[in-house]
Amino acid sequence: MALVPFRYNLRSLLVRSGNTWLCICSIAATVAVLAAMLSLQQGFATLFADRGRDDLAVLMRPGATSEGESAFDRDRAQIVLKETPEFAVDAAGKPLVAAELYLAALLQRLDGGETNVPLRGVMPATFAIHGDSFRIIDGKNLTPGTDEVLVGKALTDRMQHCKVGDVLQINTTPFRVVGVFESKGAYQAEIWGDVDRMQEALKTAHYSRVLGVLRSAASLAALKERLEHDKRVPAAVFSEREYLQKQTGALSGFFIGLGVFLSVIMGIAAVFTGTNAMLSALAARTHEIGILVATGFRPYAVLLSFLLEAALLGLFGGLVGVLMVLPLNGLQGGMLNFATFTEATIAFRTTPMAMGLAVGFAVLLGLVGGAFPAWRAARLSPTQALRRS
Repeated sequence: MALVPFRYNLRSLLVRSGNTWLCICSIAATVAVLAAMLSLQQGFATLFADRGRDDLAVLMRPGATSEGESAFDRDRAQIVLKETPEFAVDAAGKPLVAAELYLAALLQRLDGGETNVPLRGVMPATFAIHGDSFRIIDGKNLTPGTDEVLVGKALTDRMQHCKVGDVLQINTTPFRVVGVFESKGAYQAEIWGDVDRMQEALKTAHYSRVLGVLRSAASLAALKERLEHDKRVPAAVFSEREYLQKQTGALSGFFIGLGVFLSVIMGIAAVFTGTNAMLSALAARTHEIGILVATGFRPYAVLLSFLLEAALLGLFGGLVGVLMVLPLNGLQGGMLNFATFTEATIAFRTTPMAMGLAVGFAVLLGLVGGAFPAWRAARLSPTQALRRS
């Protein structure tokens, strides 16, 4: 099977550089939008996935979709804290389990405006549960039972009164910021305080969830089965990884849906640009096509040659679009988490998967735009082509 030499297509793109660059730029703009949305989606998914552990169990009220909707009263929480054999213990024999409060506070941004910031009431056992993944990077840890708070690293440059030594007003109670902490995942965009003092300040008596370290991998299934039918403490049980994956669904779907929608709208324009560029190339190369067919190249070889050229336009456009997005990698911004209605700090993550999908979409755009011109080129007979010249 004789195919048109590859260098012929490269030469054609170089000779008609005006149309080539117009098509590449059109596809690149489309791909940049898609790649940016996919990078945001990857950043959001990574934000939670980095924190997910299979050896941690999260207990919430049955039917709750997030800890912000969940509630355990004190009596039920104490039963879980003291009578759950599936939880591991530390060297002193104390269970590695903690009841936590999760609510949101409306705080002022440094650049103006207000946003909901997650507040987490924690027990001393919370720090032991997280171990080395939690680290104080400025100041000191909070003292249990006091009006002291820790601020996540991601908030210090975005929110007012979040530096060490500042006083943060939560409801009507002033809390002093004594430390800044670093941790995996979304914890870095939270404010932590003593759970009893947080309950007092926020005028609530319930806990939102119970978090505990499991004794073994089999303990999770046993705990799920036991608490599913427990009349004293009915609870939905998840591993931390399972729980966090549920939290990413809505916003991840939003990013993907928005990226696809914008890419389709802009892609239609890119397809017409590609079609126009290839039709212009066809009109200018009619004589060349006649010679190719007259010298023995079959119509399918001409068809494949034009499709290859269209795919190259898409590939080059995709690479340019990806290069436009790469500088955004690591750039952080605030985004509303639909699951908790609090602001999460999300960083762009230009992962190989996101960039590969964007480039693949660009090649598809090129092929769609070049399909009709390729079909027309393949149908030209030598006499028709040479006569038109």
